Amino acid sequence: MNIRIYNSLSRKKERFEPVQPGRVRMYVCGPTVYDSSHIGHARSVVVFDVIARYLRARGFEVTYVRNFTDVDDKIIRRAEALGTDWKTIAEKYIEEFYSDMDALKVKRADIEPRATAHIPHMIRVIESLIRKGHAYQVDGDVFFSVESFPGYGKLSGRKLDEMEAGARVEVDERKRNPFDFALWKSSKPGEPSWDSPWGKGRPGWHIECSAMSTEYLGGMLDIHGGGKDLIFPHHENEIAQSEAAFGPGFVKYWMHNGFVNIEHEKMSKSLGNFLLIRDVLKHHHPEAVRLFLLSKHYRSPIDFSKDAMGEWSTGLDKIYAALERGEKAIEPPVGQIDPGDYWKRFCEAMDDDFNTAQALGVLFEAVRDINRLMDASPEPPPAETLDAVGGAVRDILQMGRVLGILLESPAAYFKEKRAKGLDAVSADPQEVERLIQSRARARSERDWKTADRIRDRLAELNIVLEDRPEGTIWKYKS
Repeated sequence: MNIRIYNSLSRKKERFEPVQPGRVRMYVCGPTVYDSSHIGHARSVVVFDVIARYLRARGFEVTYVRNFTDVDDKIIRRAEALGTDWKTIAEKYIEEFYSDMDALKVKRADIEPRATAHIPHMIRVIESLIRKGHAYQVDGDVFFSVESFPGYGKLSGRKLDEMEAGARVEVDERKRNPFDFALWKSSKPGEPSWDSPWGKGRPGWHIECSAMSTEYLGGMLDIHGGGKDLIFPHHENEIAQSEAAFGPGFVKYWMHNGFVNIEHEKMSKSLGNFLLIRDVLKHHHPEAVRLFLLSKHYRSPIDFSKDAMGEWSTGLDKIYAALERGEKAIEPPVGQIDPGDYWKRFCEAMDDDFNTAQALGVLFEAVRDINRLMDASPEPPPAETLDAVGGAVRDILQMGRVLGILLESPAAYFKEKRAKGLDAVSADPQEVERLIQSRARARSERDWKTADRIRDRLAELNIVLEDRPEGTIWKYKS
C-alpha cells in the first residue's frame, strides 16, 4: 500500500504514514451553525466522508472528528436579527446540517463535539499560552502574539512584514501586532458568556479547534482538513497556538478542498447564486450530487451548472442500469472472493491523493464492460460471461461503498426518481436501442415482468415506445 497525500504545508505529495501504524486520527473543521448549509459546505463534507470511507476500506482504524462552532459573532448577530437567542439558532442549524448531510448519505463522524461543551479545555490552553509568553491580556480579552511564534505564516506562505491588516483580520489598536488574534473575548451586554480567569467572556474562533482536536485525538494529528478558505487565518492560527502550547508537530498532513463555483462565477449571496443543499436536492438525486462533487480532484475548483448535473444524473442512471442488467450474474459467493481488476485500479487512483475523478473513470469503464459483455452474449449468457459480469458488478458495488453511492437497489432507485420527478434527462440513443433489444428478447420469451420493467425504465428516460408489426419504434416524449 502506497497512499500519497498532497500536504498543504509542504506543498507536495508525501507518502502517507500515520503516526501510529494502522491508525488514522483525522480532524475536519465543521460548520459555524448560523445559517443553512450550501453546496460549498457539501463538497467539503462529502470529500472528507469519502476519504474516511476509503481509509477504512484499506484497513485503517480511523477516528474521525468534525466539530460544530455553536457560539460565534455570526450566530449572535443572526439571533439578534431574528429576535431569538443564540442557542435556538445553533440548535436549528445543527439539525438542518444533519438533515442535509443524511440526505446526501454522509456518514456521521465518530466524534462531533460542540465548542460550548469544551470551554474549560480552551481556558486551560489559553492559560498555558499566557504562561509561555505567547499570549497577553487586555481589558478582559486575551490575544495570541504572532510575533512570539517564529513559524507564523508557514501554512499560507505569508510573511508578517508583507501582510496588511484589515483584509481578513480584525483591526484593534489594543493589539501589539495587527495580526494578533483573539483567544478569549470579554462579554458584552446580552451576549453569551462563561467564567474565566480574565472575567466573563467567550472563546475566540480559532482556539476551539486546537482544544477539541487535542482532547479527542491527542498528540500529533494525522490529517487536518477543511476548505481552502480556512488556510488563512484559521488554520494558520491553529498551527501557531497549538505548537506554541503543546510543542512542534500539531498536524502531519494538512488537506484542503477547492471551492464550488456556480455557472463559472464565485458563489455568493450578493450575486444571487447561493445554492442551499436542500434546494439542490429538490431537483437532483443525492447520489448524482455526490458524483458531481467527486467528479473533479478535491483540490481543484468545480463548477456547478444545470448541464453538469444533467451529465452526472445520466451517468448515475447508466451505473444503476448496468447493475440491473448484471443482477442475474451475481450468485451468493462461496467463500471469500478476491477483488477484481477494476477495484485494484480504483485503489491506484485513490492512492494518488484520493483522485476521485480518475477513480470514477475506472467505475464507468466497468459499466461499459458489463454492457459490452451482455450485448454480445446469447440468451441465456454462458458461464464465462456471467463470471466476468459478476466480478465487475461486485467491484462496482465495492467502489460505490467508498464513494457513498449505489446504496439502493436499481428498482428502488428508478422508482424513487420516477416518484420525485428528479433529473428528467434525454437518453443516449445507443442506450435506448440496447434497452429495446433487451425488451424484445424478454417479450419473445414471454417474460412480461422484465419487458414491463424495461418499458418503465425507458419512460423514465422520456422515451415513448410504439410496437408495430415490423418492430418497435421510439421517440422522445414531447
